[in-house]
Amino acid sequence: MKAVVMSGIGQIGVEEVREPTIQAPTDAIVRVTTTAICGTDLHLIRGTFPGMKPGTILGHEAIGIVEEVGSDVRNLAPGDRVVVPSTIGCGACSYCRAGYYSQCDVANPNGPQAGTAFFGGPEATGPFDGLQAEYARIPFAHTGPVKLPEGMSDDDAILLSDVFPTSWFAARLAEVGSGDTVAVFGAGIVGQLAMASALLQGAGRVLAIDNLPTRLELARMQGAEPINFDEEDPIETIRRLTNGIGVDRVIDAVGVDANRPHSGPAAEQSGGGDGDGLRQQVAPETNPSGGNWEPGDAPDQVLDWAVEAVAKAGTIGVVGVYPPTMSAFPVGKAMNKNVTIKAGNCNHRRYLPKLIDIVASGRMSLAPNVTQDETFDTILDAYRAFDRRQPGWIKVAVVVGEGSGMQVSGRATVDATT
Repeated sequence: MKAVVMSGIGQIGVEEVREPTIQAPTDAIVRVTTTAICGTDLHLIRGTFPGMKPGTILGHEAIGIVEEVGSDVRNLAPGDRVVVPSTIGCGACSYCRAGYYSQCDVANPNGPQAGTAFFGGPEATGPFDGLQAEYARIPFAHTGPVKLPEGMSDDDAILLSDVFPTSWFAARLAEVGSGDTVAVFGAGIVGQLAMASALLQGAGRVLAIDNLPTRLELARMQGAEPINFDEEDPIETIRRLTNGIGVDRVIDAVGVDANRPHSGPAAEQSGGGDGDGLRQQVAPETNPSGGNWEPGDAPDQVLDWAVEAVAKAGTIGVVGVYPPTMSAFPVGKAMNKNVTIKAGNCNHRRYLPKLIDIVASGRMSLAPNVTQDETFDTILDAYRAFDRRQPGWIKVAVVVGEGSGMQVSGRATVDATT
């Protein structure tokens, strides 16, 4: 089968790999029909997160058709159309039973203290082969995959695999409630859906902070108030708009990207450009003065802004991805304001049934947020455009299988150069 495989920092390729097989009674094999590219994939390719094993299949978002189930998977059958949650939980340990699937004691083979297990991640997360492939082995399939209702579009369904649950979780972490004023830092796909989730959870007002005009316009279209931090000081603006009080709740939907230049030469690199149409550059994380960031010491603008923007006794919810080595945080400022900070990886399976109902009922339409539908024939070019934050690129879905350009053969690489 074909899959997107990472072979080294900045190097990925569409390769022919062995099809997965059932390895445990709780496994299932899913034929992937749609996958997606996520910002987390870029972190892994750039080396922001260490420990990626060469040969790991990338991707942690998928919908597909169940092809085969292990003997202990009793709630699914071949032919079922399912959404696969990005994080993996066993469903039986005390954490899973309490809804903390991302902190499962069993799923991560590195042990109960190893942290979240998810598809297509570094060695510390399993590793588990990812979902940018024709077929995928789904461990603990009696717990993870959820059947989709008939008639739900692929573009609606794919955003239920990771993005919408993570955004909903962000608003829950921030404790959004009736009438709250909420600031969302980052207006990418998670930020956009975090704004929508905050409004669904009762927020009275949402402020969107970013510097990309296309993203800010999308935020405005759903009723948020845009703040372009390239054009005005976001903290001064937030305080002015809230009569000096600050916002009740803050959502960090940016993460480690706050340490990466968002404009100027580093954000405008065009990459490999050797004419074959399959090569690109995904640059390693660099700081504005040159050289690589030291993740433990790098300043984090968004976390600092979050503490400055939130009102006294307010709450900050962090779903932006940070590597385990990240240690810088303005704890003194937070303590002196009695700020509550909650952070973590989403417990996707906990929220999926409710969110499927919200989408199926028409209360929320996710499909408009899919701005590009690509295939394996164009996926490497899509990675390049997504990495460069080209205008209008919010979320990339990738159709897999029949009619998807799976005629791609041989090796195509994505090179990161310093």
